[in-house]
Amino acid sequence: MEFAISFYGATQNVTGSRYLLRANNKNIMVDCGLYQERPLKPRNWEDFPFPPAKVDAVILTHAHLDHCGLLPRLVKAGFTGSIYATRASVDIAKIIIVDSAKINEEDAEFKRRRHLREGRKSPHPYVPLYTVEEAEAVFPKLVPWDFDKPIDLGEGIQAEFIGVGHILGAAAIRFTVKQGEESRGIIFSGDVGRWDVPILRDPEALGSADYVICESTYGDRLHGKQSDIPEELAEVINDTHRRGGNIIIPSFAVERTQELIYYLAQLLKADRIPHLRTFVDSPMAVRVNEVFRRHTYLFDSDTTKLIRSFRMPGITMVRSVAESKSINHIRGSVIVIAGSGMCTGGRIKHHLCQNISRPESSVLFVGYQAEGTLGRIIHDGAPRVRILGQEYDVKARIAKISGFSAHADQQELCRWLKTLNNKPRKVFVTHGEVKASNTFAKLLKDDFGWNSVVPKYNTTIKLD
Repeated sequence: MEFAISFYGATQNVTGSRYLLRANNKNIMVDCGLYQERPLKPRNWEDFPFPPAKVDAVILTHAHLDHCGLLPRLVKAGFTGSIYATRASVDIAKIIIVDSAKINEEDAEFKRRRHLREGRKSPHPYVPLYTVEEAEAVFPKLVPWDFDKPIDLGEGIQAEFIGVGHILGAAAIRFTVKQGEESRGIIFSGDVGRWDVPILRDPEALGSADYVICESTYGDRLHGKQSDIPEELAEVINDTHRRGGNIIIPSFAVERTQELIYYLAQLLKADRIPHLRTFVDSPMAVRVNEVFRRHTYLFDSDTTKLIRSFRMPGITMVRSVAESKSINHIRGSVIVIAGSGMCTGGRIKHHLCQNISRPESSVLFVGYQAEGTLGRIIHDGAPRVRILGQEYDVKARIAKISGFSAHADQQELCRWLKTLNNKPRKVFVTHGEVKASNTFAKLLKDDFGWNSVVPKYNTTIKLD
């Protein structure tokens, strides 16, 4: 009887999380995410390397776009089963995939109009990756589930969600597969969070497992100190204000935007930064704030302050396109927090167009920038970048605060794996760039004595 894992994404790269667990004549998919690295984006348009109609169920680790953003195409291609996720993840996933659909529709139309103005013709139709209607077709298949409550998938297979921090509702998934008198435990990490951060509880202990599929986004490095965040944030804001520019912050709508607001509130209360107008230019972030309020049972003890900071005077929650455009006409310095966090789409691109060639402005990165994304290209010091079809000289100050990351770093990943109460048969290191994954896999071999491998894209590995 087949017992195997197929790796269809997040293999020697960070995004596009997609795995298929084959056991006991069942096909269980773990995550169905978008590729966001520019060279790998064409994979989003390819046919699935397996028949979606033969997938029995999907289990989501969490609702970031690179873990759930391809669900509309999976459903359109014939998937008819259930999609299990934690209750908070279901609420966030609905927001994320509809927002993604709107961005895809807008980008396709923007490209069509630009080509029309330029007198160019495309050999391909101007169609979005998926539409809002196709995104909403996913909703009836989403099944909200509780942490630590087994999901019976039939044929001797059960799944369970284990809290890992990272973002609201995020979980690792522990599968138990029974075959005759034997059983095997398989854990998919999803994205592992950090200890002692605002909002969320710390990652939970893992228990036991025979196989672990572990992320390695920061498998080759350590984060800056979280205690340094206020000082670093104040320095960028004060410096940019003195120069008369704007502070443009690409930010993820889930978790990162809420943390930013918290730190800005603390700095303002202490009069460490000027009282600048601050815009959260992300309708998705506004809706995600409401999801946070519905799931307070997932918060840690410090979060009451954070919830209050959502209502901080001086912050404008921007919803309409007209409001977004009007920000560019404001004289004097402003702070703009906008999505997407890796500058791959959304309103941040328009704010970059207005500010990236201004020496007095700053672009501040507060999250991971995957290889090949516009955010990574800017972050790595490109002197000139292409945004929305136009070339821009990069003259703004480019800054980075590393302490914000929602991903565990190398030490924290080891801390998490050490909560296993047995030595696994094998660890598959995924969800990292080549150097990060290889470095972390070697560390697990050398320091833990574990059998660790870095799987390749579109490969299947048999388990025993």
